[in-house]
Amino acid sequence: MIAVIRISGDVDLPGNIREALYRLKIRRKYSAVLIHPTQINMKLLKVLRNHVAYGTIDNETLTKLIEKRGKPLEKDKKINKDEIIEKLDKKTLSDLGLKPFFRLHPPRGGIDSKKHAGKGKGVLGDNKEKINDLIRRML
Repeated sequence: MIAVIRISGDVDLPGNIREALYRLKIRRKYSAVLIHPTQINMKLLKVLRNHVAYGTIDNETLTKLIEKRGKPLEKDKKINKDEIIEKLDKKTLSDLGLKPFFRLHPPRGGIDSKKHAGKGKGVLGDNKEKINDLIRRML
């Protein structure tokens, strides 16, 4: 699974970028979604790389994310995180009774600069395994 976290806000976004973020259900700053690494999704992430941070999420971080920030679609229901993680490869979060996005806290300890002049990208773009550290700081 790939975790995608929106870093940039809504001000001065081009229309096509805003539409892509809305279709992914990342409508607010510091919200996250989980997507499968298909070819179409990877092309979409390439377009959105200057506005989101993404990377491969491990099972430990996924468990903490669902436990702390997962919200059920129906308020009365309880979340069974083990069952959700087990069935997540075949079904979507909505099918499993969770909201399809996670609202996160801004990163504790600050965010690495969104862009460094000439020194790389900071937190934006593909973070590979570092996304797990970022998510843990945002829980």
